[in-house]
Amino acid sequence: MRTLVLLALVGLGAQLVDGSLGMAYGVTSTTLLLAIGTNPAAASATVHLAEIGTTLVSGASHWRFGNVDWKVVLRIGVPGAIGAFAGATFLSWLSTEIAKPLMALLLLGLGVYVLARFTFRGLRTDRLGQPLRKRFLTPLGLVAGFMDATGGGGWGPVGTPAILASGRMEPRKVIGSIDTSEFFVAIAASLGFFVGLGTAGIDPTWVVALLLGGIIAAPLAAWLVRLVPPRVLGSAVGGIIVLTNTRTLLGTDLLAVDPAVRSTIYALIVLAWASAVVYSLREHRKQVAEEARAERRAPVEPTAA
Repeated sequence: MRTLVLLALVGLGAQLVDGSLGMAYGVTSTTLLLAIGTNPAAASATVHLAEIGTTLVSGASHWRFGNVDWKVVLRIGVPGAIGAFAGATFLSWLSTEIAKPLMALLLLGLGVYVLARFTFRGLRTDRLGQPLRKRFLTPLGLVAGFMDATGGGGWGPVGTPAILASGRMEPRKVIGSIDTSEFFVAIAASLGFFVGLGTAGIDPTWVVALLLGGIIAAPLAAWLVRLVPPRVLGSAVGGIIVLTNTRTLLGTDLLAVDPAVRSTIYALIVLAWASAVVYSLREHRKQVAEEARAERRAPVEPTAA
């Protein structure tokens, strides 16, 4: 029972972040399942089954708050589903000894990218409103879908920063569109795991626990996306992913690290993580202050008599 409550809380927290930032449900949930000894393929399959429900509710919530661009959803969601099916079948063929460190390495790389991307770079606004082309969204969807299925998460960490970096959509619509299109990815990945694994290693009660937590959080996250600074939340999530997957890698037989050295590495990661969050918060406040000063300096147009 304690495990199910923990999974529900993880599902709630992960969806709260995912719906607010456009990433991290799969990465966060899969990392926990790996940490308690779940087979990598089964962990990813469990998360993707739960995501069918959470992404459906999240997409509906984002649509309700006007956060979805349906053209982008279709242009990235369909190739994303193809990539996810391929990634799921590929992961199902790998042995546990190979898959666990490989997945942790993928998740660690995604975590470093998210942490660095949101800490040190702001979001472009000079291209806002320009259309996103298929030649950009199709390969992005294929890669993000494959990474999502093989890493247990990756659709948001790959897709959200890439579209945000283009500067062609406002952040809330990027997040809402990515969350909504993930529904197609979750279905395709689940089908791929069923082809490769059947139901081996998948605990339905774990799926339900993750699903319930995610469903509770989805509407709140879709509302919070208008309020929470993406830069700050991105730094926070990136640090969590880096720390947890470093722990997984250092705990494998491939890396025989002395416990004292391990503790030092963890302490350095936590220090860097805290510094990144503080820096992101300071830069966000600085940007808000600059925008307020620019608005006060703007000339006021005289009203017609």
